[in-house]
Amino acid sequence: MSENFLINNQGLESGKMKMCNIRTGLDKACLKEAIIDHLFYKQGCEPEGASINDVYLAVSYALRDRLLHHGLKTFDAVLEDEDIRLVSYLSAEFLMGPQLGANLIDLNIFDEMRQAVTELGFDFKLVLEQEEEPGLGNGGLGRLASCYMDSLASLEIPAIGYGIRYEFGIFDQEIKDGWQVEITDKWLRYGNPWEIARPESSVNVYFGGYTEQYSNEIGKVLRRWVPSYVVKGIPYDTSEMGYKVASCNFLRLWKSEAIESFDFSSFNHGDYYKAVMDKIESENISKILYPNDELYVGKQLRLKQQYFFSSCSLQDMMRMHLENQGKPQDFHKKWAIQLNDTHPAISVAELMRILLDECKLDWKTAWETTQQTFSYTNHTLLPEALEKWPLDLFKALLPRLLEIIYEINYRFLEEVKRRFPEDNNILSRLSLIEETGSSYVRMANLACVGSYAINGVASLHTELLKKNILNDWVSMYPDKFYNITNGITPRRFVVLSNPGLSKLITKNIGDTWPQYLNELKKLEPFAYDANFKEQFRQVKIENKRILSSVIKDRIGIVVNPSSMFDVQVKRIHEYKRQHLNVLHILTLYLRIKSNPDIEIQPRTFIFWGKAAPGYFMAKLLIKLINSVGNLVNNDFDVRDRIKVVFFPDFNVKNAQLIYPAADLSEQISTSGKEASGTGNMKFALNGALTIGTLDGANIEIREEVGYENFFLFGLTASQVIEVKQNNYDPRFIYENNMELNAVIKFINSGILSNGDRNLFKPITDNLLYGDPYLLLADYPLYISCQDIVAETWKDKDKWNTMAVLNVARMGKFSSDRSINDYCENIWKVKPFKLKIE
Repeated sequence: MSENFLINNQGLESGKMKMCNIRTGLDKACLKEAIIDHLFYKQGCEPEGASINDVYLAVSYALRDRLLHHGLKTFDAVLEDEDIRLVSYLSAEFLMGPQLGANLIDLNIFDEMRQAVTELGFDFKLVLEQEEEPGLGNGGLGRLASCYMDSLASLEIPAIGYGIRYEFGIFDQEIKDGWQVEITDKWLRYGNPWEIARPESSVNVYFGGYTEQYSNEIGKVLRRWVPSYVVKGIPYDTSEMGYKVASCNFLRLWKSEAIESFDFSSFNHGDYYKAVMDKIESENISKILYPNDELYVGKQLRLKQQYFFSSCSLQDMMRMHLENQGKPQDFHKKWAIQLNDTHPAISVAELMRILLDECKLDWKTAWETTQQTFSYTNHTLLPEALEKWPLDLFKALLPRLLEIIYEINYRFLEEVKRRFPEDNNILSRLSLIEETGSSYVRMANLACVGSYAINGVASLHTELLKKNILNDWVSMYPDKFYNITNGITPRRFVVLSNPGLSKLITKNIGDTWPQYLNELKKLEPFAYDANFKEQFRQVKIENKRILSSVIKDRIGIVVNPSSMFDVQVKRIHEYKRQHLNVLHILTLYLRIKSNPDIEIQPRTFIFWGKAAPGYFMAKLLIKLINSVGNLVNNDFDVRDRIKVVFFPDFNVKNAQLIYPAADLSEQISTSGKEASGTGNMKFALNGALTIGTLDGANIEIREEVGYENFFLFGLTASQVIEVKQNNYDPRFIYENNMELNAVIKFINSGILSNGDRNLFKPITDNLLYGDPYLLLADYPLYISCQDIVAETWKDKDKWNTMAVLNVARMGKFSSDRSINDYCENIWKVKPFKLKIE
């Protein structure tokens, strides 16, 4: 088939024709021709014999053609322009979500493609549902990275995201007998139409071996790395289209392979395992997201992963830089590299290796270039989450990198001595090497010393980061620190996932709000408009009906769409306090058992999240939630006033069902523990009210939506510290609160565990004999606040007013605003406006 077709145009007089480009055309007729073309030439079938997967692939390939048209033109122009500085976003996770619907939204051809698919005789909804989601992230970190890639493209900031093309992503979660069971995520089993392999741009990554000194042809003494083995990194590119703009960025993910995947000599000698051993060991690096690192081999593999993608990415950037006549010492003028948490922090030492060993720069020049290239985002207030690697492991895997880190550390500590001559302790606190007990390489310290900017991700997080976790670094480099509050993309989380609300908003304030989210403020007067609020309520009810149907189909639980959907979407972790939510459910349950006729506002509690495979307590929490649900959902006295649902398998596709359907958003982590959170933003933007502590971005959300439109409870971060310092005794609270006492005893009674009184004792003992996350201290405040929630729910008009105001005042939390902050304050980059003919 030719790239251009003459097609009938019903809008013209009979017999007139117009030209259609099946690679770039955006109208319905061109899209139909493109789908037919790909069905025949890519899938090898005609429409009449095509499976739903054939159609999904053909539709996706047709759309990819259009993205590539934008993407290749963008980067041809960008790389040739000496004045453009590209953003490089390095992240171990990119939780992209399904691509088809999002790309159709970005190209503004969702309706045209739906019509094209429908007229070809296929169900468009089934085509969308066919897509396998790439589970290349664990949760918030990876989803944030993908939101930022969306905003970079939408704001026309030239950028490349770099990460790992995990063959198996975050595990699929099943629930069996109430327990989490991890299933391999085979997201590539039917192919991935969005990516393009670029083997010609492969790079080699060194591991193990030793270093040696040598002299070059002019007598200069240098060092080189003699590795024990080499792994090949192969890039796969995915287009990252912006919303209603011409330019398009790329996400480049690396797959690991052996340099030689088959040892013919070993095979001939009958050693079949050795013949493919290099292939197996090399491919393990990009095999699975976050291997369990409790054992040494797990730590080894995680460090390999981090160095692998960091080295691949930096080599790739340097190659492009040099090919376009850039000088190594000017690398920072062309590239602004953002380290998304500590996973890519090894990049600081790797760029030094490239500049020193391959580009032959002197140390001073190489270090000045490196420090002007990197900026570092910290995402945690948990000291245990600041990565550090055993020194012996680091030395065995990355001997040249360790030499460079030692030299960075020596020069840096000399600077510290000059700045703080009277404080010897600060040297050990700031050192890149921890030597208290066992020796470790501290990755957060490496990121801090090697970056020109360090940022937190919410106002409280940044404040606590500067005050506690990184306070010595503030003393050393006060001008390095910034706050950039996280954001989310409204394109995926409203336009795509909540079309009813999107259409309602557009009908009343116009269609530019997805690009300029602050325009939602125009909705504020509608919060007091009875007609608008009724339409708003109907949208919410329809979203709840859709989710209710899915819950019934997947889990077998019938829930009432008219009940309050009380939702907690988080990875399962003690500091996120899913068990505080459970204590509330059991409090309501025991109130009903004590008085079956008590007035309880109908409520459906929905939990959703995964526990790390090696996290025993988190997995026990999942079992507790399901045990409570099994009891409550089948008790005649409850009479459906409360239902409990654990919705399995956290991913973006399911998120697009849950966020639009929520009435109440549970953001109940211990104050001072959550860096930011982005689920809190997605809920509020979709019209859910929040019950939460003053933690993470909750503080800023509450300030924006209005204190009266947020259900606040709990200790503040400073009060948490004070309570812990004053010999906190959780048993005192337990013994003096009758409802809490009854709930804890009920959990330990064996009723929830087929008579096994010990099953949940690790949870209750943790609460009674330590309570590190202060659940019992916050319990009375939480229950009182939940009672206020129930009273407010009774007044539907008031609730809907509050919900509309939440939507109207969430403009600050667009990821576009976050990226603008990065561009202006940290990266110093500007948009590049591409014109496509």
